Parts: sequence; structure tokens; C-alpha cells
Amino acid sequence: MNRRGRFGGISRSRLMSLIRGRNNKSTELRLLNILRRAGITGWRRHLPMPGTPDFTFRKSRMVIFVDGCFWHGCQKCFRRPAKNKEFWARKISSNQKRDRRVDKILKMKKWRVIRIRECGLRWEKRIIRRILNKTIQGKRSSADRGNQRP
Repeated sequence: MNRRGRFGGISRSRLMSLIRGRNNKSTELRLLNILRRAGITGWRRHLPMPGTPDFTFRKSRMVIFVDGCFWHGCQKCFRRPAKNKEFWARKISSNQKRDRRVDKILKMKKWRVIRIRECGLRWEKRIIRRILNKTIQGKRSSADRGNQRP
């Protein structure tokens, strides 16, 4: 294959740089449908917070990130591209480090963090249970704080 590649003159790195974090709409929409079917309400999308969570439940101080298996290096699904291996190893590693850093920042600010992998969206009941458990914890802890008086 010539230098121009399959993408009509656009190099792969240039093409990949055009992909932005908010363009994982198919996975986000799948979770959105799961939330709606389960009747889970009270969330907002893409609030300006560290890491820009996909879904934010402000009352229970919980955020949800829907991570693509390729971009976040899912241990079950990730297949390293055959070309430019070093670039992709650095890229995936930096994404994982950023995820850990964002999780730590949010947890220090007393937010609960749920990360759902793209491949995990097929287990709808498990996702609903995780979300409900975290939101119930948030309601309990805020109710407990409300009952405590100095």
C-alpha cells in the first residue's frame, strides 16, 4: 500500500486525532436507553467536571463514565493494532493513567465513580443494580448528614 493509505491521503494518526471523547455516542446511547427502561432519573449528561463524566447524578454525588474497550484497554476485548505498536501502547497507557487520576480527583471531592466498559453494556441488570446501589448509598449518607447536629 502506498504512503497515502486507505483514508484518501489522511494518515492514521491524523484521522485518530479527529476523534473526540464525546463521540462515543453509540455506547452512551445504549446506557441512556438502559437508564430510561429502568426508570432511573435524576442524571445530567456531560457536566463540566474533571474527566467530563458521561452521566452525573448530582443529588447522590455519583458519576458514570462509559469507556470504549479499545480506547481504555479493556483486558477482555482489547486487541493491540499490528502497526505502530509503541504509539498505541503509550496512547492506551496514558488513557488508563488519566482515568485513574480523574477517579482519584472525583473521589477526593466525595463523588462516587462508576466506570462501565463498552462490553459490559450487555449485562443490563448488573448495571442497573450497580447504579441503584451507589445512588442509595448517596441518599443514605446525605440523610445521615442531615440528621447529625453539632
